[in-house]
Amino acid sequence: MIGFLGTAYLWVKAAHVVFVIFWMAGMFMLPRYLIHHQQALGDPAQEALWIDREAKLRKMIVTPSILMVWVLGGLLAVNLGLFDGQAGLGWLHAKIALVFILSGYHGWAVGYSKKLARGEARLTDRQLRIANEFPALIVILVVILVVVRPF
Repeated sequence: MIGFLGTAYLWVKAAHVVFVIFWMAGMFMLPRYLIHHQQALGDPAQEALWIDREAKLRKMIVTPSILMVWVLGGLLAVNLGLFDGQAGLGWLHAKIALVFILSGYHGWAVGYSKKLARGEARLTDRQLRIANEFPALIVILVVILVVVRPF
């Protein structure tokens, strides 16, 4: 597919995949950090370490990556004809919906890390461990949609 991106299409697609990998690495790490951070509450030295680790992860990996994923993915979606009424893009609509959901999860995880930094633990360790699995489930569905394009 060439579209308005022309010969840059494959470069944009490659960059999108790279930033998706970075974002997902961060989304797999941050919930684990939250579990360890929550378990460290009450130990000021350990709490400070987890606050610093989470802040660095957010600043250096997850926030820049999600921004690039959305910008590059948006370019690719428009290039495919998302707003032109192009037929056969049901898979793309479903993928975008899942990416919105994952972006919401990203926001929740960032928010929860900031709550933990204030000493506010609202979930049990078990609930955090269950929440930790959510990004993997979404990624499985997204990969199936992109590769198989079932609709």
